[in-house]
Amino acid sequence: MPTDQPQPSFVLVRPQMGENIGAAARAMWNFGLDRMRIVAPRDGWPNEKAVVMASGAGRLLDEAQIFDSFPEALADCTYVLATTARPRGLTKPVFSPERAMQEAARRIGEGEKVAVLFGPERAGMENEEIARANAIISVPVNPEFASLNLAQCTLLMSYEWMRQSGAVTHETTPLGKTDWAEGHEIAALGDHFEERLEQAGFFFPEHKAASMKMNLRNLWSRMPLTQVDVRMLHGIMRQMVRWKERGD
Repeated sequence: MPTDQPQPSFVLVRPQMGENIGAAARAMWNFGLDRMRIVAPRDGWPNEKAVVMASGAGRLLDEAQIFDSFPEALADCTYVLATTARPRGLTKPVFSPERAMQEAARRIGEGEKVAVLFGPERAGMENEEIARANAIISVPVNPEFASLNLAQCTLLMSYEWMRQSGAVTHETTPLGKTDWAEGHEIAALGDHFEERLEQAGFFFPEHKAASMKMNLRNLWSRMPLTQVDVRMLHGIMRQMVRWKERGD
């Protein structure tokens, strides 16, 4: 069964190769999308090559809605976005993928049914079909080589949908078997280094010692240290002292 998550329907218009349909299903499911509609697939349906290519996303193909005509596929949709790689000479809003999925998310949040159209691999959709869309999605690609594979375009739109649905973590630092060092642990590390560096005569000349110690504390504050890091730095300092004492 399809998931309950509100999302747009991805409509593949007259796709020509089963492999591309399967790859598109896989791309959609990578990002949690499972509403696929297929209009007049060239090689008929079901398509074994699509199943093989879909791998673990075969459920999307089993549940895909198949339509004989373009208007039927959009009959229940209230807002339609069409992907196209070339200018169409139509007066219509043109969105970037990011902006398009922002608009899709807003409208779906208000209860609308949104569809995203993907044309045939060889030449894309006809102008008469694009004219039925409310807006166009234009991908900023190399103008000397603007054609995107169907699965690539599907993957790009699926990723942008996930970004707008708030499911993307833009930066993270996974910790190993440790935790971030707490303030008192870093303060103790600073005390340890100051004590040993003082003994080694590092803070010279004397009138610069205060600023040198402040710079050292500032250094620790800028470093994202884990508890393992702190223990290692303590160990390094202790070993250096032992080595010096053995040398004496």
